[in-house]
Amino acid sequence: MKIVLAGRATDQFVDELRTAFPDITFQRAATPEEEVALIRDADVFCGEPSREVFLAAQRLLWIQCPGTGVDRIVSIPEIRDSDVILTNARGPHANPMADHAFGMILTFAHCLREQWEDQKVHHWDTAKYDERVLELTGSTLGILALGGIGMAVARRGYGFGMEVYAVDAHSMPPPSEVKEVWGLDRLDELLQISDWFVITAPFTRETAGLIDRRRIGLLKSSAYIIAISRGGILDEEALIEALRSGQIAGAGLDVMDVEPLPADSPLWDMDNVILSPHASALTAEMWEGRRQIFKENLRRFIAGEPFLYVCDKQAGF
Repeated sequence: MKIVLAGRATDQFVDELRTAFPDITFQRAATPEEEVALIRDADVFCGEPSREVFLAAQRLLWIQCPGTGVDRIVSIPEIRDSDVILTNARGPHANPMADHAFGMILTFAHCLREQWEDQKVHHWDTAKYDERVLELTGSTLGILALGGIGMAVARRGYGFGMEVYAVDAHSMPPPSEVKEVWGLDRLDELLQISDWFVITAPFTRETAGLIDRRRIGLLKSSAYIIAISRGGILDEEALIEALRSGQIAGAGLDVMDVEPLPADSPLWDMDNVILSPHASALTAEMWEGRRQIFKENLRRFIAGEPFLYVCDKQAGF
């Protein structure tokens, strides 16, 4: 059996795999050209294959996406319509992403960015912040999609004493941390009541452009949007207009339509925007968790046992 490892595969991890599975050939592909060459006789590909790479495969059985979002992979029709199994590494990213979302929320709530700027210039001005600091306790946290990331956000919101509501495509009883979980048919209602609206949904055909100009307009003028899952769900042009006009109070964005964010985007220079470069999940623990998921799935593959985290290629997650 031959396995191709693309992307972030360290020497230590490859050595671990070779020790744990001595009868398997592991080869690393450092470039797209190497991916095309090595995948031809591979049984397994760990990475995000391009269409050219996938079409070069002659006996591929399983793709392990090393991350969580599989939208780029399933956008390739030949992969989506094939019998090749697609799994991902959901789980290890959820806690750091939720921490990041609350870092943005607390930065807005306590005017921390302004205070950091005051610190740089040795400026002490207590009065400037009087009655501008926001209490999270009692405020309403709305969450779009109550999967792993959404639940991690919900737990943190509950811990801060927030009123937590969510919408999800799948019907479910509300967990103890969440007051209500509604269907997507009540998304407009959720937007109307949210003080903090956090986007944790995968990017799919159904979620593309879901938070559009009309829906942004449903938010309170005091509300904040936090987007941490995938770009393309939130209409950036409409968001910029709403931020400029004061239609909403602010936005924290770890994901964009185009990444890297173009240098001429107005978002870079807006005082009511916090940007981060799709970095919310990047802890050492997250990378190790993803490696362990691949090792466990490989063990299951060899043993003929069901995989962890099989993706629905038609649904896109």
